[in-house]
Amino acid sequence: MIDVTGLSFTLGDKPILDTVDACLPAGQITALIGPNGAGKSTLLKLIAQQLTASWGRICLSGCDLRSITPEQLARRMAVVGQQLDVASRVRVRDLVGFGRWPHSRGRLRAEDQAAIADALALFELDDLRDRFLDELSGGQRQRAFIAMAYAQDTDWLLLDEPLNNLDLNHARNLMAQLRYLADTRGKSIVIVLHDLNYAISWADHVVALAAGRVAFAGPVAEVATSESLSALYQTPVALRDVEGRPIACYHG
Repeated sequence: MIDVTGLSFTLGDKPILDTVDACLPAGQITALIGPNGAGKSTLLKLIAQQLTASWGRICLSGCDLRSITPEQLARRMAVVGQQLDVASRVRVRDLVGFGRWPHSRGRLRAEDQAAIADALALFELDDLRDRFLDELSGGQRQRAFIAMAYAQDTDWLLLDEPLNNLDLNHARNLMAQLRYLADTRGKSIVIVLHDLNYAISWADHVVALAAGRVAFAGPVAEVATSESLSALYQTPVALRDVEGRPIACYHG
């Protein structure tokens, strides 16, 4: 479990997050949702220790993240941000292999090769394994970076808007893969999503942010109501049940 307590973050004199309290359950998918500028990506970066909080505390399984070394954190938490920067003349198989660094320190063993093969297969990259990154589409690159994070073999997987650049088929497949990882492999996933329907259809838990504060948080089925979502996005949102899944309608 990740516990966020009294978390605030300012950029210069501008508050980005203000006294955020949230509990992210282990073994589930938690979606961070909210309008643009709400602080979703900032919260994810703070959890990942890519930013330093102005105030407050983040604990992982009861341990303050400030007391965990980067080496220890890399074995417990993998992160895929929005900016996917790496030298273009890197092959897909080598990029995914970078995820094994916390375990192998660059000396790949049989178990590392098995983890890489598993990640390539799971994220449908076998046919692209020998391609250079600059030969891939944006969506293919996105999947390659997520495969790298998966190969890191951590309990927690943090993804910042991973559906960017993905078409309908690959976006749906990615959410299904994350659902599979949570349900069958016990992975704990925190994901920033702009598409509300992916959030309420696939996530177990939601943390909704607005203007740097928590608007509501909890199990999706309990807190993601038409009323709460309409207030969050400042637009009418109706919920419909389609084949057992909640669907948000907001184009009317």
